[in-house]
Amino acid sequence: MTAVRASLDDGVGRIVIDQPPLNILTRQLLAQLRQELDALASARELRALLITAEGEHFSAGADVGEHLPPEHERMIPEFVATVGAIDAFPLPVIAVVRGRCLGGGFEVALAADLIVAAEGALFGQPEIMLGVLPPAACALLPERCPPGVAAELVLTGDPIEAGDAERVGLVRYVVPDERLESAASELAARMARHSAATLRVAKRALRSGATERRAAALAECGKVYVDDLMATRDAVEGLQAFIEKRKPSWSHR
Repeated sequence: MTAVRASLDDGVGRIVIDQPPLNILTRQLLAQLRQELDALASARELRALLITAEGEHFSAGADVGEHLPPEHERMIPEFVATVGAIDAFPLPVIAVVRGRCLGGGFEVALAADLIVAAEGALFGQPEIMLGVLPPAACALLPERCPPGVAAELVLTGDPIEAGDAERVGLVRYVVPDERLESAASELAARMARHSAATLRVAKRALRSGATERRAAALAECGKVYVDDLMATRDAVEGLQAFIEKRKPSWSHR
């Protein structure tokens, strides 16, 4: 089953996550997403890329069941690699967000250069409530917003609305829900007027010194998740409690 669709028209590429209603990010979906990113990265006519999703929500996050041992040893590196592929994409990337943009979904959006959000969008990293952490957000959030905001999002798990996300710099534009697609397309078209070669160099210049640092941070946070976090009792307990729809029983240390 194809969970990701891609197209290219008039210099603007579009990748659509197509697994409604919540667009849960499974390993299979992530593999398809990386495949489409690789294909579009080498398209000579591409000048800007939109990442969007089918249905009412961008994504409610990654598949929790695939985070349990031993699946986490494959899921986390593959997830981090997918976010890294978006972050390192050679041309401008715009995330187009409506509805819930939570957990791994928010991390995917954070890897884009710009986020355009509908007024009703909700952003959050609820992983701490499950006894785990968001590896990509730990690497990317401190570079996208004030450190205190990054800390609050990761350490409380509480979401923020689109307007608040715009005020702290996480979101570039907030528009009425019915204007989301047109607003994002207009922004992409403003970029697609220009030379693809120049856009590639300009993006590389904008990221001077940051690309390697972000890649290293993503790899390190993924390693911390697999090697350190998943060695704790609470990480497994929190994930199992979520799947079993019960309150977790945390340890006292």
